[in-house]
Amino acid sequence: MHIAAVSLEIIKTASNGLTRAGVLHTPHGPVATPVFMPVGTQATVKTLSPDELHAIGAGIILSNTYHLYLRPGHELIERAGGLHAFMGWDGAILTDSGGFQVFSLGPLRRITEQGVEFRSHIDGSKHMFTPESVMEVEMALGADIAMCFDECAPYPSTWEYAKASADMTTRWAERCLAAHNRADQSLFGIVQGSMYADLRKASARDLASLGFPGFGIGGLSVGEPKPLMYEMLDITLPVLPPDKPRYLMGVGSPDALLEGVARGIDMFDCVLPTRIARNGTVFTRQGRIIVRDAAFAEDMRPLDPGCDCYACTHFTRAYIRHLIKAGEVLGIRLTSIHNLRYLVKMMEEMRASIIDGRFDDYLKETRAVWYNN
Repeated sequence: MHIAAVSLEIIKTASNGLTRAGVLHTPHGPVATPVFMPVGTQATVKTLSPDELHAIGAGIILSNTYHLYLRPGHELIERAGGLHAFMGWDGAILTDSGGFQVFSLGPLRRITEQGVEFRSHIDGSKHMFTPESVMEVEMALGADIAMCFDECAPYPSTWEYAKASADMTTRWAERCLAAHNRADQSLFGIVQGSMYADLRKASARDLASLGFPGFGIGGLSVGEPKPLMYEMLDITLPVLPPDKPRYLMGVGSPDALLEGVARGIDMFDCVLPTRIARNGTVFTRQGRIIVRDAAFAEDMRPLDPGCDCYACTHFTRAYIRHLIKAGEVLGIRLTSIHNLRYLVKMMEEMRASIIDGRFDDYLKETRAVWYNN
């Protein structure tokens, strides 16, 4: 019997029977779940060093197959000893398959049963991604978790398009499984089906039958209203094996993390915390604030009183605002450190509340903050 490189140990399930706390066992150490994974698209989480990622409590990060294939190339990274050695990160790594990035290229790509032909957003050169070629790239990168190559249907999509897309994603998943043979890497399938309940259930059933050690839920957070995303999670999650990790792809706002965990999601990733940090927007226990605004020019409080991150324990809102207004890189480094720590800490608090039997209270208190923002 094949032993998966990555597995989930469930420590405690909340009284609702859905929400759970666990440990994701990986070749690069255990990762407490639920977990938020900072995004390191180009083999770096923007503006942060690996030491700073460890300091904020990150145990697993995400890198992007599409971008690393184009630059610097997976062969170079493999020669460097794989992605961990190349970027100097000794924690766990997940690589997405590039399906979403290719989907985002719009007119620069053409989808067929074989795969996706696309033009590079960097220099316009022509390339082809197939399930087999993507597996080759992801195995060369050597992350702990690789994602199947899928098609992310746009929102809105017709039922007919979404069905054809989800069915093709399943066929591609079978091809990915056939091509993937790296024993120290686990391959996760990706559920699709757009916003159609019957298609979501069918996709989840099809992928579950293929025996993947974990599952991504893709095709959400692509422009649909959040209540519709939550409805799709309510429909999809009961169909997936309860003992396997579930990963909600591309979701990272505090309210969505809260609702995802409540429904039984174990893993999340999103560029949101670092992207808004570069615009001077930060998460706090009172909601979002835009620290570059004039209201904070003389504010001598930390970004978020009570936060234990480096930015909050050393600097004031006034100083960080000054850095951002002056175009100093330290400013966006500090807001990025803070936002990532905020989400990592939120996950730590949710996990503790599940283990202590207090999740219902945590959910109520945190909803009160984030549903007003």
